[in-house]
Amino acid sequence: MRWLPLFLGAARLAVAASTTTETETEDEVKEYTKFNDVPVPPLIELTPDNWEKESKASKWLMVKHYSPYCPHCIDFAPTYQTLYEFYYTSKPVGDENANFTTFYDFRFGTINCVAYYDLCSAHKASSYPTTTLYKNGEQVAALKGVKSMPVLSEIVEKALEATKPGSRPAKLELPKPGEIVAPGYVPKVAATKDTKETSNVDSAKDVPKVDLVKDSATVEQPVKDTFITGNDEYLMPTPKTEDKAAEKVVDKVADKAADKATETKATETKAIESKAASKADPSVEATAKIEKVKGKEEEEKKKSTSPAYYEAPAVAAAAAASIKGNKPKTTPNPNGISQPLTAESFQSQVTMTQEPWFIKFYAPWCHHCQAMAANWAQVAREMKGRLNIGEVNCEQEARLCKDVRVTGYPTIQFFRGGERVEYTGLRGLGDFLAYAEKAIDISKGVQDVDAASFKALEEKEEVIFVYFYDHATTTEDFLALERLPLSLIGRAKLVKTRDPELYDRFKITTWPRLLVSREGRPTYYQPLTPNEMRGTRQVLNWMKSVWLPIVPEMTASNAREIMDGKIVVLGLLNRDDEESFNGAIREMKSAASEWMDKQIQLFQLERQELRNAKQLRIEEAEDRNDQRALRNAKNIRINMDRADRKEITFAWVDGVFWQRWIRTTYGIDVKDTGDRIIINDEDNRRYWDQTTTGNPIVPSRTSILETITKISQNPLNIKPKLTISAFEKLFFDIRMTFSEHPYLSMGCILGIAFGCLSWFRNSARAQRRAGHGTHFKLEEGGIGAPSEKGSTGGFIQSVFGGSGGSSNGPKAD
Repeated sequence: MRWLPLFLGAARLAVAASTTTETETEDEVKEYTKFNDVPVPPLIELTPDNWEKESKASKWLMVKHYSPYCPHCIDFAPTYQTLYEFYYTSKPVGDENANFTTFYDFRFGTINCVAYYDLCSAHKASSYPTTTLYKNGEQVAALKGVKSMPVLSEIVEKALEATKPGSRPAKLELPKPGEIVAPGYVPKVAATKDTKETSNVDSAKDVPKVDLVKDSATVEQPVKDTFITGNDEYLMPTPKTEDKAAEKVVDKVADKAADKATETKATETKAIESKAASKADPSVEATAKIEKVKGKEEEEKKKSTSPAYYEAPAVAAAAAASIKGNKPKTTPNPNGISQPLTAESFQSQVTMTQEPWFIKFYAPWCHHCQAMAANWAQVAREMKGRLNIGEVNCEQEARLCKDVRVTGYPTIQFFRGGERVEYTGLRGLGDFLAYAEKAIDISKGVQDVDAASFKALEEKEEVIFVYFYDHATTTEDFLALERLPLSLIGRAKLVKTRDPELYDRFKITTWPRLLVSREGRPTYYQPLTPNEMRGTRQVLNWMKSVWLPIVPEMTASNAREIMDGKIVVLGLLNRDDEESFNGAIREMKSAASEWMDKQIQLFQLERQELRNAKQLRIEEAEDRNDQRALRNAKNIRINMDRADRKEITFAWVDGVFWQRWIRTTYGIDVKDTGDRIIINDEDNRRYWDQTTTGNPIVPSRTSILETITKISQNPLNIKPKLTISAFEKLFFDIRMTFSEHPYLSMGCILGIAFGCLSWFRNSARAQRRAGHGTHFKLEEGGIGAPSEKGSTGGFIQSVFGGSGGSSNGPKAD
């Protein structure tokens, strides 16, 4: 009996060994691919065990070092595979029967750097993917990152030409990644009566069956997400401790199904093309079938490259829905009323769901709330079936109003789940409805656009934020993106794209990337770290600085935002005169664009000058061999903080609607003077309305730019006018001095107070001395003794010769 455990242990080892052998045997069976109708064997998988043998087996060996989890490696895989298939099936010039591998002694292989990290480290592959060319086992060239087919082909062609001079074609036409035929290849027609039968593939049978339990157990440990600053390198991964096997299984199922679907469509296309080509005169019907199948193939390809989850298999779609927690949505606001909310209903219907809500917080005694009630009820009726409208009585639900930080009545906020944003616009019915329409649009999520839809969007929206992403964009990046739209309601439109045409238009080379397009003019967000790209607060701060149009209309709701802290070129325009109005807006936009270009050039020039100055210090320290000075020079930071300089912006205002305010502030009536331009400095209560020649500033690019240049100089070349009286300006300057320099102002006040106190003290002391000083009295025949005894009395007596102890004065002889 004591030998029984030993026998059982031996049996387990034998079963495990046999299972491992079967698994390894199955893994070693790789499918052949086809290129130009020629079967192509799989790439050589290099390991530490076979590296020495395989590296010496041929003169040339090109190796791709990759990680199966690297997004850039996944993008690079079709390029490298197509490059291998193209060259494997290529023929040298003048010899159509030669085999590429034996003729040039050139082979292709791959190394999985996650499985064989030590081997990749020995090859100095510090980033993925890295493509290396070896000659007789020695490295001769290395390319880091994702490289295009022409770049890779250039290295291969040099090696082939060096091996067999004159055997390469003068001009080489390369296929695109993922293609299965070379450009100009004419397939051999082999029509059979079974072609139609082979083309009708049952798509249900082609979807690969994946055992979720088995695959979740065999999925390798994923690696840590790494922020990518470029599209050509993936930093060395580090293992994670948490398990994400379920997500890997979903991706694996999606990848297999998408690949299978693509192969199926390719088979259908090829079958129909063969059938059409077998006839002398191809029928219109066959051609139509080819175009139809090709269209389906392109559609499936687009679906398979969806950024979040692949849509091909039903299994992946169900898994994605379960991960994201999607639930069927109910009809919002079915009755068209403003629903009263309590603390309990607020939590269950608003914060615990993803349904959008537009909610008013009010008090019954509030006069502003009573005046707004009719408009709010009308908003609820207009939004029936589209947007939930609610209201909270803060007299009854004081704790709830305190939790949402209601500080005044009425307070209006827009909610979506646990996120909210306060409405700060006007309280008219039209203002509410315009905001609600944009809120509904944003609540649908960040729209994915292509070049055509983006062009149509530019015709409707003045400001568009565009988020560029690629296959390497992580889940954290998308989650950060989804937190942004609420703050943009009523401000700008936010979209995302992975369209190569838009990449080229805006010169995008790194992902993810964020920019704002105003009148087609891009302004880029420049993050330095991953947290700055994913940090909602930092991204929103940048968005707030650029979300106004180039020349916005100034209204009561955005006046503070436009005027405060800036010098504003303000157009006083008459909207009723349409022709003059359009011309003025066109001139202002032209001047604004030209001024912005000039400021960018000055900024770049100033930055370059600072860099040159730093470089001169470094070179000087190196020439003197002064290490301390060298360290100090290298530590100099190029500070481009322009906070001390006021930004010059542009805006326009309806001169007829704001006639009273314009006349009392600037002394201008648009109806009498026509369209005018004033340059306003609200912080200093001053403005300019004349050019250097004394003429009024008119809506002209030349007039505007000439005046801006003069007033932006220091000292000012044009004397400003005041928007307040001189007496008000005095108190305003005192107040501004206290607000801008509080410590200096407090020091001056204390100094003045101390000086005044010292003066009063000295004055009081002088008066006391005058009241209690030495007195003399005259008596008969002489001067009386002092009223008080002391040194003064003794001195007088000694002068006049009297005795010190006598109370009588000196007597005359």
